[in-house]
Amino acid sequence: MRRVNFSGLAAICRAAEGVAPVSPTAETNHQIAQVALYSSSNTTSNKNSNSYAKSRWFFGYYSDTAQNSAFAVAGAAFFSVVAASSFAEEVHAKEPLPPNVRPDDVVLYQYEACPFCNKVKAFLDYYDIPYKIVEVNPISKKEIKWSDYKKVPILMVDGEQMVDSSAIIDKLSERTRSKVPVKSSSEGDDEEKKWRGWVDNHLVHILSPNIYRNTSEALESFNYITSHGNFSFTERIAVKYAGAAAMYFVSKKLKKKYNITDERAALYEAAETWVDALNGRDFLGGEKPNLADLAVFGVLRPIRYLKSGKDMVEHTRIGDWYTHMETAVGESSRIQA
Repeated sequence: MRRVNFSGLAAICRAAEGVAPVSPTAETNHQIAQVALYSSSNTTSNKNSNSYAKSRWFFGYYSDTAQNSAFAVAGAAFFSVVAASSFAEEVHAKEPLPPNVRPDDVVLYQYEACPFCNKVKAFLDYYDIPYKIVEVNPISKKEIKWSDYKKVPILMVDGEQMVDSSAIIDKLSERTRSKVPVKSSSEGDDEEKKWRGWVDNHLVHILSPNIYRNTSEALESFNYITSHGNFSFTERIAVKYAGAAAMYFVSKKLKKKYNITDERAALYEAAETWVDALNGRDFLGGEKPNLADLAVFGVLRPIRYLKSGKDMVEHTRIGDWYTHMETAVGESSRIQA
């Protein structure tokens, strides 16, 4: 039987885009290896129902040698109308692009639930841009051998290669400017930019220690990953147990590296910080989501129905905003290749 060791696990991680702790160009410096998977069942009005599919994450780890990557997600969002007093609250729907600005051929090379991949998918889904998916094997990466860029996401748009999730979204925004929500003031632009940076430079660092905070959660994540990821049979067996064990210990190192003493407290604090930034608005963009809303939603979507995500919603005020975002982003715009 073919053996898959920890160097193989490192290979899983090297294909995800990088993130630096503080630089505005965070995704080009320090690598975060992220390869997680998310699944979602049919919608339901009961958020605590067992019909909600669980998501599991093999959230890549950071290392001084830049060896790792993150997992992320794809899933169906449910529609919810929240009543206030005797009046129904306005429902915010996705914003389809007109045919004259919508790309004709969009292909996303991804790991199913990589947070950075999901940032791109949140944009595509919200603007109802049809796209195809190519699932990359995180060990061989044979699906992206043709590219000089050996990480995900890679987005091909009408034959043009785009890389780095934030850069991809910036380019797509430029191409679809007429429909992308743009603030009318420099203050609004600065706010959006600030919080997009906060996602890449702070929020993502908190997630891995929460996902792998104990052995049972780590094993649960890898069980899902190996069942739904693009792995061979031998890779699946080895990665499930070796990966869960490795990531449990790596998460402890991450806590120390990013000065996290209590991972759950850090997650709750981040969620409350985001809600404070909303300042009573439905979205940071006001009546409609802006790019910062989509970035936060994209990164959190893989963990929403994990224990860490459930705890976050139960112990913070982020639940209402998240539900509004599920409604706004709507169902996936993915089409079959």
